[in-house]
Amino acid sequence: MRAYLFPGQGAQFPGMGKELYDRSTKAKILFEAANKLLGFRITDIMFEGSQEALQQTKITQPAIFLYAVILAETTPNFKPDRVAGHSLGEFSALVANKVLSFEDGLKLVTERAWAMQEACERVPGTMAAVVGLEDKTVEQLCDSIDEVVVPANYNCPGQLVISGSMKGVELACEAMKKAGAKRVIPLQVGGAFHSPLMEPARYRLAKAITHTKFYQGICPIYQNVDALPSTDLEVIKDNLMMQLTSPVRWTPTILNMMQDGTTHFIACGPGKVLQGLVKKIDTAAHITAV
Repeated sequence: MRAYLFPGQGAQFPGMGKELYDRSTKAKILFEAANKLLGFRITDIMFEGSQEALQQTKITQPAIFLYAVILAETTPNFKPDRVAGHSLGEFSALVANKVLSFEDGLKLVTERAWAMQEACERVPGTMAAVVGLEDKTVEQLCDSIDEVVVPANYNCPGQLVISGSMKGVELACEAMKKAGAKRVIPLQVGGAFHSPLMEPARYRLAKAITHTKFYQGICPIYQNVDALPSTDLEVIKDNLMMQLTSPVRWTPTILNMMQDGTTHFIACGPGKVLQGLVKKIDTAAHITAV
């Protein structure tokens, strides 16, 4: 059984999508439709912009979404048995799975990006990767900090990203080092994603989701909030609404997919982060890229 995986923020790179635009008429049509819907030429930034320009949340999220979705749309024999996406990638997975239309998926991602950017400006926050500690240890240390700091991304065994206020993450990083973490790496991100500080963004995105049409998908999607498969549209919407303030449970997602019979993972989108994470979760896992 084949599972298609879609990456999240951080996978972007200058020039992404240009080759796809040039070689596929269908891709060109979809990219131009996106330019029109967004009201500006995001393709100019994707194809010719700087890394700095691509790092703006309001640009990064729709850019990664577009690359991944259009790549899936133009891939011959695209027939997933199941899909999953890492954070932002969940929206790409839902469009590839036909639960959301291309247009509605792009609208939701744009709304998500602006909502997150506003939340970041309202209350500054940050994130850090912790390497070499058990998940339970990281969870306990976060709980012991008298500031906002929580586990945000369960990426693979021994690698967990924490998120919260500037002070909370700083104190947590010190505690992680004292507890024996091999590395604690501050991340260059715009805010405290997947933490309680994203509540204003969660509320705004939830309203948009409520007014969006969802369709029955072609296969189950394993979602970030619970790492479980679903085809129930109400469950999918509820999980999507909770995603911004809940952790990305990527490790259990991959393990659950394998337990449910997935034999081949296919990464669909920019970068190679997902390939690396899947291999760290299970070295025997078979993963390729589109």
